[in-house]
Amino acid sequence: MFIARQAYIMTMIDDDRKYEFSWDLIGDLEMGRPNLGPNVRLEVYRLMQYVLRDVLEQRYGTEEADSIFYDSGRLAGIKFFQNVIEDAEDLSAFVNSVQNALRDLGIGIFRVEKSDPEDGSFVFCVFEDVDCSGLPDLDHTVCTYDEGFIAGLMEAFTGSGYDVKETDCWCTGDRTCRFTVKRR
Repeated sequence: MFIARQAYIMTMIDDDRKYEFSWDLIGDLEMGRPNLGPNVRLEVYRLMQYVLRDVLEQRYGTEEADSIFYDSGRLAGIKFFQNVIEDAEDLSAFVNSVQNALRDLGIGIFRVEKSDPEDGSFVFCVFEDVDCSGLPDLDHTVCTYDEGFIAGLMEAFTGSGYDVKETDCWCTGDRTCRFTVKRR
């Protein structure tokens, strides 16, 4: 679905895109922020995320905003795997690399709750999730970007497509984000 949509969108825009993602857009953080360093307060990240989500929802509706966030997360997961996760030869090494990277970067504490690699189904949890931990209770989950991010990580690691759905969220009264992960 993502690839078909992306191909369709690409036919609608010219080849002179200004913002096609490249890891180079992360920049040289040591040179660019010699005094402040690579860290920024969580409030600033959430301000950007939730204002962007609000504008997307106003312009395109909730379903399309969610789709954009999922697809963005998926692309980020693929790029993150390619540039951050160590070469993982098996599932255990992959999980260990993801756990270390997410913890070290302050994204969250990643855990595997259930794993059936042969069936291609998993349940992952993220504690202290950068996107939602500490937010007020709502009547819905909010970690659509994370769903896509996990799908992208799994796709980059396995070469297969995955569907990811958040089933529990801080914003639904749980104190972890729980994701079901199923190979397509």
